[in-house]
Amino acid sequence: MTMTDKAKRQDPEIELIAQSGGLKRFVSRNSGATNLIRQAALVPVLVIVLIVGALASPFFFTVDNIAGIAQQISALAVTVVGESLILLIGGMDLSLESTYGLAPMVAAWMILPIADYGNGLQLSPFLGILILLAVGAVVGLVNGFLIVKARLNGFIVTLGMTIVLAGMQNGIVKAQTLFNLPSAFVWLGSADVGVVPVSAIAAAIVFIVVGLFLRYHRIGRAIYAVGGNPDAARAAGIRVDRIKIGVYVAGSMLAALGGLMEAGRVSAVTGTQGYGEGIIFTVFAAAVIGGVSLKGGRGNMVGAASGVVLLGLVQNILDLANVSNYWIEAIDGVVILFALVLARVIGGKESAE
Repeated sequence: MTMTDKAKRQDPEIELIAQSGGLKRFVSRNSGATNLIRQAALVPVLVIVLIVGALASPFFFTVDNIAGIAQQISALAVTVVGESLILLIGGMDLSLESTYGLAPMVAAWMILPIADYGNGLQLSPFLGILILLAVGAVVGLVNGFLIVKARLNGFIVTLGMTIVLAGMQNGIVKAQTLFNLPSAFVWLGSADVGVVPVSAIAAAIVFIVVGLFLRYHRIGRAIYAVGGNPDAARAAGIRVDRIKIGVYVAGSMLAALGGLMEAGRVSAVTGTQGYGEGIIFTVFAAAVIGGVSLKGGRGNMVGAASGVVLLGLVQNILDLANVSNYWIEAIDGVVILFALVLARVIGGKESAE
């Protein structure tokens, strides 16, 4: 009897997934993509927040404010997609917040002249963007190799990587903020199409493409299978290690893209972008309250997008209401806990895990 046969006898899920067409059934059952109730678990919370926003300020529902919210959450949204993918395989990556800062810092450093704290190469902005994505890919590859191949603890690996990247981000420019960025480099985060921010359009495209990929592409379905039951995935012939490493690379590249969008939004790359702002807590919160399971194998981009929008709306309402900065974090925490409880009540236990 082979190891695969033994695994099948020990776990009926392996038998299910190993059958012809079993992968689709496994994913359908574990991803929740067809469960409209679970996908819509945050809708009541969003409705409540919208009502509160309308009551808090007459400016809340204006076009300018809605466009401002969309632009402000776009960079975070793309990073949330990256973290959600990693959570789906049963992993986590704390270092996305440092990749979010380091990747645009390295790119800007190679684009700007020495007088603007660059390294003097003055590369093309388009080449700089490719370098930015390459930095994200390398960080993800290193994380993936250490976690998957070297079998090191993912939490410790990505925590250590967070610190390393944050130090590099400040070290290469001696903690300076890089301004005077070329228009082509900041276009994605600063340009508009009419009243709609380009960054919001880009974020929406990322959500849609990744959502469709997860739902309909074989590799996307394999991601759910790997997160739901790695042994079952192996029994079905899925190259689990390759999938996991690929997801870590994709997640880091999306974080780098989010960092580019943030740099464009503020027209600068600061030494505190990402790590110094502690965005990883917001990234995790958005994904989890959107129904992406920390245990892997469950969640979808509709829920993740809902989580991002919810946190963006809450932050905007607090700003419009002139709430003291001393209380904003506490209120954000209460909203997150409330959303988790309500999502569990409406969508069932799996929605809040």
